[in-house]
Amino acid sequence: MRTETVLKAEAIDLLIKEFGVLDTERFITSIKSNNFDYTEWHKNLWKDKNIDEIHKMATEFEEKKYGKM
Repeated sequence: MRTETVLKAEAIDLLIKEFGVLDTERFITSIKSNNFDYTEWHKNLWKDKNIDEIHKMATEFEEKKYGKM
């Protein structure tokens, strides 16, 4: 299991790799400045999707990111 410090560092690295430094900073700033509530955000993230649709989205994302397994 990763320590919290390692987890944060790896997450920042992934955000920078995907979005670049500027958009990563904008993202973090928006979370901090808006009293971001992850639990509420997560509850509503895919409220209009069923489990099969979410699974399909995850599979497509993984295939796009890592190729077919």
